[in-house]
Amino acid sequence: MKKEQKIEKAIRNYEDVDSWKTIIFLYTAALKEVGTKLEVLNDEFQHVHKYNPIEHIKTRIKTPESIVRKLKRQNHETSIENMVAHVNDIAGVRVICSFTSDIYQLAEMIGNQSDLRVISIKDYIKNPKESGYKSYHMIVGVPIYLSDNVVNTKVEIQIRTIAMDFWASLEHKIYYKFEGNAPEYISRELVECAKMVADLDDKMLTLNDAVQACSVGEIQMDKDLVDDIAENVMGSKRPHK
Repeated sequence: MKKEQKIEKAIRNYEDVDSWKTIIFLYTAALKEVGTKLEVLNDEFQHVHKYNPIEHIKTRIKTPESIVRKLKRQNHETSIENMVAHVNDIAGVRVICSFTSDIYQLAEMIGNQSDLRVISIKDYIKNPKESGYKSYHMIVGVPIYLSDNVVNTKVEIQIRTIAMDFWASLEHKIYYKFEGNAPEYISRELVECAKMVADLDDKMLTLNDAVQACSVGEIQMDKDLVDDIAENVMGSKRPHK
């Protein structure tokens, strides 16, 4: 049985390899594991329910510059140990769904995976940030099976709707354009846009529910019609007394 160890110890074991390359290798492997799991869950959902909850998936490894900035914001010294211990989103997966209901359903399916450990959850949909930001964040521990041991590696999974992702993309550009100090009027407009995005998501979900309800009703109507036709046909074939 392979021995389980934390990523910090695994890095120390690679004394003849650059530590940063080891970090990238382990986090890239973790992204592949999570990506495959999400694709399987999506395929299973399509097989069972004839519906795909996932529109698309994006993955990324945080750049060294971004990691350093985050450590400085958190008042930590720049080191491999600190980045592993304090930066939970070095490996990130963004899952884009059509509707808010898909988000919670998918999060539940991820949480039910026996070989993933949910470390933390932040629900910015029910509790948006002051800026208006909405998304569902999960930090999960992913076991990476190497030749002689298993390394637990953290991955952040962000789940959001298409509308939330569109808003977040603009907010991200504004944040880095003004280094977190955007003019007050821009921040105010951004919050207003977030409210419109939330309304749009609610209306789209309501519309989708109405469409699904109509589909179910039409199926029932078709079934009733077939039953009536069958009964009439069978009645016409009965021998006359």
